[in-house]
Amino acid sequence: MDSTGLTIDLADLDAVRVYALPMRDKFRGIMVRRGVLLSGPAGWGEFCPFEDYDDSQSVPWLRAAFEACAEPWPEPVRDSIPVNCTVPAVPADKAAAIVAASGCGTAKVKVAEPGQSPGEDVERVSAVRDALGPDGAIRIDANAAWDVETATARICELDKAAGGLEYAEQPCRTIDELAAVRRRVDVRIAADESIRRADDPMRVAVAGAADVAIIKATPLGGVRRALRVAEACGLPCVVSSAVETSVGLAAQLALAGSLPELPFACGLGTAALLDGDVVADSLLPVQGHLPVLRRPPQPDPALVAAATPPADVQRTWLDRLGRVNTLLRT
Repeated sequence: MDSTGLTIDLADLDAVRVYALPMRDKFRGIMVRRGVLLSGPAGWGEFCPFEDYDDSQSVPWLRAAFEACAEPWPEPVRDSIPVNCTVPAVPADKAAAIVAASGCGTAKVKVAEPGQSPGEDVERVSAVRDALGPDGAIRIDANAAWDVETATARICELDKAAGGLEYAEQPCRTIDELAAVRRRVDVRIAADESIRRADDPMRVAVAGAADVAIIKATPLGGVRRALRVAEACGLPCVVSSAVETSVGLAAQLALAGSLPELPFACGLGTAALLDGDVVADSLLPVQGHLPVLRRPPQPDPALVAAATPPADVQRTWLDRLGRVNTLLRT
């Protein structure tokens, strides 16, 4: 069945398990990543919309989880995916250590963290360049924090500090702002939130607002839906995670493995951001690469038990799962 119309009766699932895993460093303003693991006839899926997403915005996340539970992913065209390491908004010395330990030749650096100064971003990016060496690629992610004027100035400043940026991801909130920045700078602009949170993900390309599309299977409704978005937008794609456990991350790798072309390293080295996992063999990069899996990995019961949050947190997430499932089925 095509996942466009896929629904599952929650009562028919083999298992439903709420998890909560601490982050090694604050990321997207959170220190704990929470979600629900679901087991169906084809394997395990993961429902983990960020907690600032409302029920309607969370529907595609559940559709993606059901896809993993109910049907095999498309046949991949490659077996291995080059990935970037992700550098949170940490001090420069810690940023350099993260890059050095990762084994990756590309680094994605978080910038524009609330409460931090532009100088701290420059120091972090400079430290990443020193750790990567002259041949490594650096990309920055501002998570839509800047206006057009600020984005223009900061991108130019950080491009200089990096000795050349590969691209700047989602520097501004709106598509019009992205297009304006793109006209003003010589650095590629990548769109993330403007695709995964948009009513029409293809508007970015039509508006000339980006050079690169950040594609995420989980918030786009599954691997097959994300493949259609990638084809329709007509831009080079980078597959990036939504900071899932290795269960959900496997779907992102399936997407990256199925794309006809993959010109950039993908943002899938994010299991390292979690202080723990729900599978015994976490999907951590080896020499800057991750394998493409044919099906989701099997959670380890002991690790799932260790990651199980208190009863009130479980109830909150199970209630959320039920509400979103009702929306999906209507």
